[in-house]
Amino acid sequence: MTEFRTPDQESWRFRRRVVVAGLFVLVCFGLLATRFYYLQVVRHDYFHTRAEDNRIALLPVVPNRGSIVDRNGVVLARNYAAYTLEITPSRAGNLDETIDRLAEVLTIEQRDRRRFRKILEESRNFESVPIRTRLSDDEVARFISQRYRFPGVEVQARLFRDYPQGATASHVVGYIGRINDRDVERIEERGETANYRGSEYIGKSGLEQSYEAELHGTTGVEQVEVNAGGRAVRRLSRTSAMAGNDLELTLDIELQKVAEAAFGNRRGAMVAIEPATGGVLALVSTPTFDPNLFVDGISTQDWKALNDSPDHPLLNRAIFSAYPPGSTFKPFMALAGLTAGKRTAGQAIADPGFFAFGGHRFMDDKVGGHGMVDLHKSIVVSCNTYYYQLANDLGIEGIARFMSPLGFGSRTGIDIPGEAEGVLPSPDWKKRRFRRPEQQRWFGGETISVGIGQGYNAYTPLQMANALSAVVNGGNVYRPHLVRHVVDNRSNAKRVVEPEPIRQLGLKPEHVATVRAAMVDVTKAGTGARAFGNAPYSVGGKTGTAQVFSLKGAKYVEGRVSERLRDHSWFIAYAPADEPKIALAVLVENGGFGAQSAAPIARLVMDYYLLGKRPNQPAAEDVDAAESDE
Repeated sequence: MTEFRTPDQESWRFRRRVVVAGLFVLVCFGLLATRFYYLQVVRHDYFHTRAEDNRIALLPVVPNRGSIVDRNGVVLARNYAAYTLEITPSRAGNLDETIDRLAEVLTIEQRDRRRFRKILEESRNFESVPIRTRLSDDEVARFISQRYRFPGVEVQARLFRDYPQGATASHVVGYIGRINDRDVERIEERGETANYRGSEYIGKSGLEQSYEAELHGTTGVEQVEVNAGGRAVRRLSRTSAMAGNDLELTLDIELQKVAEAAFGNRRGAMVAIEPATGGVLALVSTPTFDPNLFVDGISTQDWKALNDSPDHPLLNRAIFSAYPPGSTFKPFMALAGLTAGKRTAGQAIADPGFFAFGGHRFMDDKVGGHGMVDLHKSIVVSCNTYYYQLANDLGIEGIARFMSPLGFGSRTGIDIPGEAEGVLPSPDWKKRRFRRPEQQRWFGGETISVGIGQGYNAYTPLQMANALSAVVNGGNVYRPHLVRHVVDNRSNAKRVVEPEPIRQLGLKPEHVATVRAAMVDVTKAGTGARAFGNAPYSVGGKTGTAQVFSLKGAKYVEGRVSERLRDHSWFIAYAPADEPKIALAVLVENGGFGAQSAAPIARLVMDYYLLGKRPNQPAAEDVDAAESDE
């Protein structure tokens, strides 16, 4: 049945609907106004800050790393600016496609792609990753003209580390490399995360590592306004970074070059020290390597060549490798005998060519012996028998007690990482070294071998040079150091690295004079005369030959032994003899007699340092030894 409404009823229903709709609209506007009030008033500060954060970016300003120069101002490590092509992964889309398209504009080799992937894996904290470094101006122009095609790809101006001397002194200077996860952990442990924000490199070895805190500098901050795409529009403020401090070394790079050239292709090490200060004049380890290979991330091929080489060029033999000192140990043994009162300068022993002990004959190097031998002659002719007897008289604990203050068997504290302790043998050392009780027992025959620098004796070239330096400077043991001044990059003020005397040995001058006089005669009439007999300056020295393996009574014939099993060649020396300005230790691996390989190198080094004379040939020629030394 159809319902009929009157006009009044229809009018009332229409007005009711209008009122409901109006109330609904009013409520909606009220809610909207409340929301506006909440956002614009109550949450004003919060959203204003968020907006500013989106509009303003804080960018780290990486400091300029300090440079490294030698004692004469020759640059060993420096920085230079160059352009890099960098990809921000979060903005670049598909990385492989982006790189392929970039390769149509610029040359991108497989090596660049591998390095990019490696850095991408290690560089979670960095905003962009380089795909190409050291772009030429032409390459920069080509990319800029096509930049619109590559979102997330930019050309950046970066500072690069350069080692202009190449492989020379590479073990001293070290190198920098990209910060990895282990480096990040160390930075966080030191509480320096903020100072490394934006930094990509850190010192990995040598002085670059040990003086990282001085060289790195202080990171600055730049406040910039960015658009919706994240591109910087204008700079708002800037707190400049403070460049790292420079290092001025005690090292003489020209002396270093002479020494490295003197080794030629041979393996070995040399350390030269200024006796009055402990400053290192040259520290050689051969073969060397080019630190520039590591700056951008070393290639797999280069790393394999260095790491798999049987010559171990990355090994710093001067401070890490420990060798038996051979007869270079005898001057220190002589001084120990004088100090302990077991010998006097004029006391002589008869040398029949051997020393009998415990039913065994310890043979001298000279068949039939050297006749009557006093302390002076024992050093000049390098008489083994004299030191067999002296070692037996001193005892192993007496030897260790005297040698320890000289720095044998302990780190010297030199200011580059990786130093080894070496081995100063003693009964206590043997108990710590071996586990089985039968191995821990000390035998008297072992003491006899220690007396001539063999047996368990093992010292680094640095320890030998530093001990000699302490003897010839009057008994002051210094901490050897490579840095002479730290130069403030803001004020240019030089902070001196003061010579650091560790201890005074209390040696009697007459005892030192006796040993030094004998060492001078070594270079005039003894085992070192072939190398130094015509030197225009006075020099004290001692040759040494260290066995690589036991002969077990057999006669050593160099030509019948594999090259890497031949004896090591040693020579220690100081000059001028009356007022020493340089003390050094030279070690040539598998070089044979000390007079044959090591002494000629020492002569070339002394000639340059004292006379300014450079060798005519690039490497010292082996000299046939006039006399063997054990």
